[in-house]
Amino acid sequence: MNHRRSLLALAMLLPLCGAASAQNFPARPITIVVGSSAGSATDGLARAIGLELTKETGQPVIVDNRAGAFGGIAAQFVARAQPDGYTVFMTTNTTQSANPHLQKKLSYDPIKDFAPVSLLTKGYQLLVVNPQVKANNVAELVAAAKAAPGKLNYGSGSSSAQVATELFQQMTGTKFNYVPYKANPPAVLDLVAGQTDLMIADLATTLPHVKAGKLRALGVSSPKRLPLVQGVPAITESLPGYEFGYWNALYAPAGTPAPVVQRLNALMHRAIETPAVQKLVEQAGMEAALSTPDELARFQLAELSRWGQIIKTAGIAAE
Repeated sequence: MNHRRSLLALAMLLPLCGAASAQNFPARPITIVVGSSAGSATDGLARAIGLELTKETGQPVIVDNRAGAFGGIAAQFVARAQPDGYTVFMTTNTTQSANPHLQKKLSYDPIKDFAPVSLLTKGYQLLVVNPQVKANNVAELVAAAKAAPGKLNYGSGSSSAQVATELFQQMTGTKFNYVPYKANPPAVLDLVAGQTDLMIADLATTLPHVKAGKLRALGVSSPKRLPLVQGVPAITESLPGYEFGYWNALYAPAGTPAPVVQRLNALMHRAIETPAVQKLVEQAGMEAALSTPDELARFQLAELSRWGQIIKTAGIAAE
């Protein structure tokens, strides 16, 4: 009887201990794992948020870039990390909604292995070509592609970049050769060097090269023109119905105590709302899109279904 009472008392104390630990969280450095290389939109967001977290908590924040397998290497690492909130995963629809449809075998489960913390941002992409490609707009690119089927190459270092281009091909009746990369930044560098011909990728990665005159922008994947890229039309103006975006979110390993998840959620919201992060988000062609953990869980399930339909229709689903 005494043993059973002791167990009951311990069970009653555990939630209180979790709440107490959350109040003191973080008590040591936090590592934000990113599934892309330095220079990507997600990497920039992680570093900007990390600076704000350090200001808020006094604890260092380490950004750990683990590019490869379309974010799968980073996802697996976090899925196996200690569920204490000190190792978290800042990722995109690539790992959480697209990879399950694009890859036959995953080293992680995008639902079971993670505790959703918060949706962070939503953004759109830029269709860019190497200046040697004789196309100054979407219509001319389509005409060039149809004149020489399979001659133009496109690079991609994320599912967003790949699926956005596959959808473009599907809607225009064109055919490009797919060249895979570990992340978007090296893919863009090869595009600048003329190793590939075109790409549809996040503005943070592509826009600096457009401004430097090294790439030509043909359109944005948003439903309307973006102030950030003056003079560049929305792709949908030439290709009605074309719209494609991506999102960033934060996850902790499954089993992370709910009070710690809530604390992380609150810290993320305060960081996103700071002027410095807001400026970075706008410059990257994104917008803040904050949520509760439960809202992110529901959003991810809906996105998992939506991306599955797009990938299946594009004919690139894993068999």
